[in-house]
Amino acid sequence: MTGSLGRLHVLTDADGGPGALAVVAAAVAAGAPVVQVRAKGCSDRVLHDFAHAVVQLCRPARTTVLVNDRVDVALAVGADGTHLGADDLPLAAARRVAGPGHLLGGTARDPQRARQLVAEGADYLGVGPAFATTTKTGLPAPIGLAGIAAVATAVPVPVIAIGGVTAARVGQLLAAGAAGVAVVGAVTAAADPGAATAELLRALEEPR
Repeated sequence: MTGSLGRLHVLTDADGGPGALAVVAAAVAAGAPVVQVRAKGCSDRVLHDFAHAVVQLCRPARTTVLVNDRVDVALAVGADGTHLGADDLPLAAARRVAGPGHLLGGTARDPQRARQLVAEGADYLGVGPAFATTTKTGLPAPIGLAGIAAVATAVPVPVIAIGGVTAARVGQLLAAGAAGVAVVGAVTAAADPGAATAELLRALEEPR
């Protein structure tokens, strides 16, 4: 594979304005191993251009870049992988398009769906929402630590917990079986995104 799956995924929206790339730069400088680019109501061109800029920024630091939903954009800009939600292109189809060297993640809430996605070729799973979150509307109810544990024990691939993740909750999520966490507001909405990234990385590295 072209990228590695780190324990901290920092998600950023392509329509986040001129400050969005600055947030990515701060997170990468602080050591964020993975950045995931999302499209939130923006045009394909805006998404492409932003994702391309993120790839160029992350490449010298060897930071893995994922694109949410859009395997075509991920391949076009040379990103390392794609994260697919429940309503996106089926993971098996994305694997046929992207080939074996492209990281593919799927979204799961229960063991049955998790096992199906792994069978289709998922390299990792985004699982949640672990806790209540206001970052994204229309989400189902949180699955809690028990839900994270149920999925983590059902599949052999890394589980990345998402939804309401804070540095204070990282230890609980790792104890439940998560291999890492994905965050949005905990970094992008922080007064100091670099410091917030560093705090999350410290929490992930603490001995259990």
